[in-house]
Amino acid sequence: MFLVTGATGYIGGRLVRRLEAEGAPVRCLCRRPEALRGRIQSTTELQQGDLLEAASLAGAFRDVDAAYYLVHSMNSGPEFADKEVRAALNFAAAARDGGVRRIIYLGGLAHGGELSNHMRSRLRTGQALRSSGIPVIEFRASIVIGSGSASFEVIRALVERLPLMITPRWVRTAAQPIAIEDVIEYLIAALRIPLRGSAIYEIGGRDVTSYAGIMREFARQRGLRRWIVPVPFLTPSLSSRWLTLITPVYAGVGRCLIESVRNPSVVRDPVALRDFDVRPMGVAEALERALANEKRQAAETRWCDAGFRGAAAEAPWRRVLTYRREMRVPLPPEKVFAPIRRIGGQAGWYFANTLWRIRGLIDLLLGGVGMRRGRPDPENPLPGSTLDFWRVEAYEPGRRLRLSAEMRLPGRAWLEFDVEPAGACTVLRQIATFEPRGLVGLLYWRLLYPVHSVMFRGMLRRLAEAALKAG
Repeated sequence: MFLVTGATGYIGGRLVRRLEAEGAPVRCLCRRPEALRGRIQSTTELQQGDLLEAASLAGAFRDVDAAYYLVHSMNSGPEFADKEVRAALNFAAAARDGGVRRIIYLGGLAHGGELSNHMRSRLRTGQALRSSGIPVIEFRASIVIGSGSASFEVIRALVERLPLMITPRWVRTAAQPIAIEDVIEYLIAALRIPLRGSAIYEIGGRDVTSYAGIMREFARQRGLRRWIVPVPFLTPSLSSRWLTLITPVYAGVGRCLIESVRNPSVVRDPVALRDFDVRPMGVAEALERALANEKRQAAETRWCDAGFRGAAAEAPWRRVLTYRREMRVPLPPEKVFAPIRRIGGQAGWYFANTLWRIRGLIDLLLGGVGMRRGRPDPENPLPGSTLDFWRVEAYEPGRRLRLSAEMRLPGRAWLEFDVEPAGACTVLRQIATFEPRGLVGLLYWRLLYPVHSVMFRGMLRRLAEAALKAG
C-alpha cells in the first residue's frame, strides 16, 4: 500500500492518477475526503486526517510500505514555516509507529546563503522527516513546468498579456526547469530504487536557463514578439502585487515564488542521473507539452486545487446571516439543475456579469484571487475544484451545488443552489450565507445587501430562463 499526502494538490493529484493507472494500491490522507471524491478510482482508499493533529493520523499508515509527503502550507499565513515543521514531525512519528519502510518527499532546489523563508522551510521539512529514522528519499526540484503549474501560469499570463515586460532582476537568476512529467517519473521510480538509507537528489531538466529564458521560449512557441526589460527597483512585495494584477496567482503564492527564485536553482550534484533511469526533457519540449495539455484542464490538476477548506461545523452560537430565494419552474429537476452545474467560468453568472468582473478586480487589488481561475471542468463542478473566486464545497449531480467564497471578505461566505421536485414543477432554491467577522463584517453585509439582493434575484431568474430555453 502506498500512502499519498497532498493528493488535492498539483503534484499529488497527478501522482495518484499515475499510481492508479499502474494498478497500485493507494491510500490518500487528507483533511477533507470529500475534496477527492469523484476524482479518484473506486479502488483508492480515503483516510481522513490532519497532519497538524497527531491524534487524527492513527491507522492512516496501516499496511503502508511507502509514504509520499507532498504537502506545503506557504499560503496559510505568516506562521506557515512552523506549521510545516510540525506537520512533518507528526507525519514522521506516525509513519515510524506504522512501520513504513520509506518516505518520499518533494522539496525545492536553491543554493546560496540567504534562502527565502519558503526554501528554508522546505529544507527543515526534509530534516523533520528524516528524524523518524525511516529512510527518506528527498527530491529537490527546480522550477516545475506543466499545464496548470503556478510557474507556468505566471509565465503564460505575462507573455501573452504584455508585449513589453518591465521585470525585476530575479527573472535572470539561473534555473534548471523540470517538466511535471519528469517529476512524476522520479516520484514513481523512488518506489523501486534500492534503499541505502536516506538520500537527497537534486533534479532539474536538461537545460540551464532563467525565468527570462523560459518566457522567451514561450513567446517563440506562441509566435509572439516580446521585449523583456529588467529593472533593479522592484522589491519582492511590489513584484508579488504586480504578479497578482497580471497573473492568476495569489499575492502570497507570488511572493513565495519570487523570494525563492532569487537564489539559483541549478543541479550541482547530478547523482539522480546515476541512480535513476529518468532522462529529463529540455525547456522547449516541456513548454510544448504544457501548451498541448492546457486545453485538457478537466483531466489535469492545477496549482490552485489545494486549499479546499469546507464549511465550519455548524454551531448554534455562530452568527450567520442568510439571503434565501426560491421559485417554481415547470420542468423536471435535472433540466432545472443543468444551467446551475455550468455556472461560472466561460458560462458566466447569468446575470450582471460586469458587476461580477468588477468584484473580481476589486478582489485582485486587495490581494485576493480574483476571477481568473475560471473552472477546470465546464460541465462537472467537482468538490474541491475552483470556480472563479469560489471553491466547490459540495456537489450532488442533479440536485445541489454549494460554493465557498475565497475572495477577500470580512467574514466567510457560501452560495448554494438546490432543486426539489414539487408535483409537475421543480422548486429552484438559492441560499447566500455570510458569517461576519466583527462589526466590519456586519456593516459589509448591511451596506451591500441591496446590491446582493438585486444580483442574486436576477441570477435566480436567469437560471430559470436558461433552463426553460433549453427545455
